[in-house]
Amino acid sequence: MTEVDTRGLSCPIPVIETKKALKAHPEGVIVQVDAVAPRENVCRFASAMGYETNVTTTSWGWSIEIKK
Repeated sequence: MTEVDTRGLSCPIPVIETKKALKAHPEGVIVQVDAVAPRENVCRFASAMGYETNVTTTSWGWSIEIKK
């Protein structure tokens, strides 16, 4: 699964990068975020697009697995 590293980026850039990655890899992607707002916004966007999300806490933030 393709990984998208959006750590250090502020909204809406993580959502835009997630959208680009899902367009290229519609089966799903893993997005890395390091702040609460991008985590919530990426999860909200993925859900609105019909994807399931699984958030895992890491030492640097969160890893969001997005898949159909």
